Amino acid sequence: MKNTPAIPDSYAAWRHCITVECGIPLTEEFIRKRLAILGNPDEHETRRFAAAYGAEHLRAVLSWFERAAREIDGRSDDTP
Repeated sequence: MKNTPAIPDSYAAWRHCITVECGIPLTEEFIRKRLAILGNPDEHETRRFAAAYGAEHLRAVLSWFERAAREIDGRSDDTP
């Protein structure tokens, strides 16, 4: 059995967590909604996320959603 971190620490782990473990497809609409919420520091959910996981992890997750959006758009970028 593969030892995966409880909190994703890379794009690959994050993507696996969402799409495989949670069974949520990374659709354009889902990504857009998550970016709108997590990118807004005034959103209650964003404040809760930052309090629970830290501002650095929030920035990482935002960058992973942005990367997933670029992949859907057909743009390749290896930025984490």
